[in-house]
Amino acid sequence: MSASGKSHSLAISGLIILTLIWSYSWIFMKQVTAYIGAFDFTSLRCIFGALILFLVLLLRGRGLRPTPFKYTLAIALLQTCGMIGLAQWALMSGGAGKVAILTYTMPFWVVILAALFLGERLRRLQYAAIMIAAIGLLLVMQPWQLDYSSLKSALLAILSGVSWGASAIVAKRMYARHPHIDLLALTAWQMLYAALIMSAVAWWVPQPEVDWQPIVFWALGYSAILATALAWSLWLFVLRNLPASIASLSTLAVPVCGVLFSWWLLGENPGVVEGGGIMLIVLALAIVSYKKREAQVQKVTSSS
Repeated sequence: MSASGKSHSLAISGLIILTLIWSYSWIFMKQVTAYIGAFDFTSLRCIFGALILFLVLLLRGRGLRPTPFKYTLAIALLQTCGMIGLAQWALMSGGAGKVAILTYTMPFWVVILAALFLGERLRRLQYAAIMIAAIGLLLVMQPWQLDYSSLKSALLAILSGVSWGASAIVAKRMYARHPHIDLLALTAWQMLYAALIMSAVAWWVPQPEVDWQPIVFWALGYSAILATALAWSLWLFVLRNLPASIASLSTLAVPVCGVLFSWWLLGENPGVVEGGGIMLIVLALAIVSYKKREAQVQKVTSSS
């Protein structure tokens, strides 16, 4: 097998492992809610994640030069504090699979925000995807049941996806101004800023006292070592060795696997209505992903 073929096979294996790691992290994030508050766990996760990412930077000889402060801080606020913090808060009263699906509506918010702030035009299929996703969200949230805790969880999960989408818009502007930025260094520095911010939030917001059971340490270790340091390293390897169209499949696979894991391990049966909504959201995600791949192909064709 040639070197390129071997790298391709390793990247496919890396993508599968990455999907499983990120999918299963939702199970740990849900299980730990019985022992530690959302903001305490998020702050500790960011602290340990930052330490490990900086260690990885040193081991790779990348150095510790800070990335552009304003953009890095904005990404820390939106991507880590917003996305992870709100998702963890949503899990306090919501199911892992449901929260995962609603958080991963991020691509829809990117499409809408890009149209509003970057001047990117919406295409017909994107309009269709947004409409399908809106119906799916309605079925997943089921506001007619008037269950405050589940409705609150669903809204927090959606806000998590919106915040994640907004961070992608900030990142897009940053890449335009700083095209050669080191992605691993960016991840490490934004994680450090997020650790400082979330530590302040955890200190300020009243939360139940932490019950230091073994699962808390397992969840922190999993989140910091596997879901942060290893997963981000795998993601960078996958992006370097696979087309973006294949790499983007993980955005479809992670929430789907998250739902299946939560059904299997936590007994969270989504039911007919919520299950139908999840299927509509996945369909809409597939449409958005298809449009991204089509746009990339057209770009390559026009430039060749």
